Amino acid sequence: MSRRKILTLICISLFIALSSILLRQLNFTSSPPSFSFQTKSKAKMSSEAKIAIIVGSGLAGLSAASTLVAKEIHVTLLERSPKPGGNSIKASSGINGAPTKFQPGPPFSDLFFYSDTITSSGVAFSSSSGEDRRREKLVGKLVNESSGCIDWLVKKGVDLRLVAQLGGHSFPRTHRGAGKTPPGFSIVSTLVKELKTSPLFTIQTGCVVTRILKEGGKVDRVEFVCEDGEKKELRGPVIVATGGFAGDANGLLATYRPDLAGYPSTNDARPGSQPLLTEIGAQLLDMAEVQVHPTAFVDPKDLLSPVKFLAAELLRGEGGLLLSDKGRRFVNEMQTRKVVTDAVTALPLGEETPKQWDVQLVLDEGVYKNASSHMDFYIFKGLMHKCALSELGEEALRTVKQYCLASAGEEEDKLGRTYFGHWELKPDEVSGGSVVYVGRVTPAVHFTMGGVVINEKSEVLDASGEKIEGVWAAGEVAGGVHGGNRLGGSSLLECYVFGRIAGSEVVRYLDL
Repeated sequence: MSRRKILTLICISLFIALSSILLRQLNFTSSPPSFSFQTKSKAKMSSEAKIAIIVGSGLAGLSAASTLVAKEIHVTLLERSPKPGGNSIKASSGINGAPTKFQPGPPFSDLFFYSDTITSSGVAFSSSSGEDRRREKLVGKLVNESSGCIDWLVKKGVDLRLVAQLGGHSFPRTHRGAGKTPPGFSIVSTLVKELKTSPLFTIQTGCVVTRILKEGGKVDRVEFVCEDGEKKELRGPVIVATGGFAGDANGLLATYRPDLAGYPSTNDARPGSQPLLTEIGAQLLDMAEVQVHPTAFVDPKDLLSPVKFLAAELLRGEGGLLLSDKGRRFVNEMQTRKVVTDAVTALPLGEETPKQWDVQLVLDEGVYKNASSHMDFYIFKGLMHKCALSELGEEALRTVKQYCLASAGEEEDKLGRTYFGHWELKPDEVSGGSVVYVGRVTPAVHFTMGGVVINEKSEVLDASGEKIEGVWAAGEVAGGVHGGNRLGGSSLLECYVFGRIAGSEVVRYLDL
């Protein structure tokens, strides 16, 4: 990337951050400006009862539902799984926000979220085309609404006081709680509990949407089938928040990324839902951009399972290091997911089916203390274990000592790592008896950056770039936000931001 491009990104980052600060000072954080509307009287609402349909119950769908219910819109949410939450409920590292009061350092000192996101995305933003301008607007929305996102969730009772720096970030900005509950579960359960108290909200689980239908050029209903097998229709504008296709190994994934055949996945096997939207004219973007997460646990009790449990990015961010089967470090663990994944897959393959590598994730007592809510669960599941450093071999002992010298500031890290989280083992304390926590990890298909094309209003666009009236998309089902690589912590944020925007636009569409 050219020096001019970098300077431009920094200037844009400063503008976005300062705009966010100004909005916060004007007390708009509880209801960001792009989510503000006029509301008609309750009497008029009762006589004009209108319904909005949401497909998918992850954070994007729940954020949209919360926005709609707050404006007295009846919501019916259709979810194909038996329980709500989607992949959002599994999110374990946290949710990004900047600048926030919880971040370390001087208040509002993190001004680089925008430039970090653009840099992480790779070549997707390399030209000056209209598509790039649309992408930049999406990233601007993502970043500019992020501090308001943290405020909104905290006001709803979600604990997000702890902040970590993850790979690809230049500043700690990924928020999570201090308790035992993972952030994704905490956020999703809080919103579901609140929504279920409203008479305006209905959720139907175990229901698969089979078609999105138009009449008079407008989307006005969906066709769906529930567990009883009966085909049904529901009328209203539609928000699609059905997630990505990382579990669609024999469908969309095989079509767009056949080279990933045989890789394990952190997603359950299920078909992608983008075809629901392409059937009504939606265009697709970045479908070959699939994120392979570098650290998914290899369960020693089920070594060859094709579905893996994610080893949260937070573990590396808090100080964890990666060792090859020879006990050597081979990558700066704080690089983006793509860089770390490429470094792992350059090592000799461990097993062929599924394709997996033999890499050890190693943490010390300092990391454990700051990530115990995650690690206790991993230990309980048998995915990590506590042991003496000597059990990893002589080369690993030498490698860890070298790492400790860098983390203590006594030497420069040869792989370029500058942030060591809460690693606290000192160089002069390293011995064969030093306590470490270890788990085997391997790359696994995790997230799909591609999807249907949307604009900054979450409107779904057709091949000519025009909006398809009556339908919106939010979350992983949409493309264009992350380019070739998503920063850890931005998935939940994307769901919040564009779910809320979609909800607000449906309110406008219903002309309340």
